[in-house]
Amino acid sequence: MPYAPINGIELYYEEHGKGFPVVLAHGAGGNHLSWWQQVPEFSRHYRVITFDHRGWGLSVDTDDKGPASFIADLAALLNHLELDQVLLAGQSMGGLTCLGVALAHGKRVRGLVMANTFAGMRREVWLAASDEQREHVRSIWDRRRSESVKRALAPEFSRKHRERAFLYKQIRMLNESGPNRLDSAAQVLRLRALERTPDTGATPEALAAMPMPVQFIGGEHDEVMPVSLMEIAHRLIPTSRMTVVPGAAHSTYFEAPETFNHIALEFFRACVNVT
Repeated sequence: MPYAPINGIELYYEEHGKGFPVVLAHGAGGNHLSWWQQVPEFSRHYRVITFDHRGWGLSVDTDDKGPASFIADLAALLNHLELDQVLLAGQSMGGLTCLGVALAHGKRVRGLVMANTFAGMRREVWLAASDEQREHVRSIWDRRRSESVKRALAPEFSRKHRERAFLYKQIRMLNESGPNRLDSAAQVLRLRALERTPDTGATPEALAAMPMPVQFIGGEHDEVMPVSLMEIAHRLIPTSRMTVVPGAAHSTYFEAPETFNHIALEFFRACVNVT
């Protein structure tokens, strides 16, 4: 199994295919296995790198630095693999990691996909939202808390695709039952605390000055990262575009892989072919 000795831990990663490097960063409910519907397709055209964030999957967070080290870890992985330029794609929590690297190392990032996420810029998005938008999103999040809803897949998807919904849960269980024994709720709280500080570097000025193209991909029924707030994130980055996938919720890459892959591959192609 390939591990990279970086920042005091052994970071698990995998490589598939050849060509311009594409790095995929999973969300809080996932790990490197989450991309099983992307890797076979993307690796036909690109060198695809997946990895486990420290504390997730097979990357044991031996020094308990947690999410505060995500950005530095990914930058160190790029150095370990001697990647001068990359395409990045982050889903949900992975968006914080990829956005942070794009902000800190802009010349190394040819393009950035933010899938079901405005992680890393949550504070700036919230400040830019209207009172009506905040109230609407608060009502969604309050209802999810009161009903103990932790669903990341659309209810209709889970009913129609029970086998894939089961697989989604089993992938998550590698985090909770694997070597990390992950307490995801506690780690998400650490992540949220991190986003309330300027540590990720996502100031309005920095976002407005991002040089690379950015593709936001939202899910029509996403209640974790609602598209109304993703639209604000899109407006904060002038070089960005946004696509909303009908019928999908918080895991568009998993629920609508054909659509997700088409959007991402078209974006990657445009980024790599720019001269």
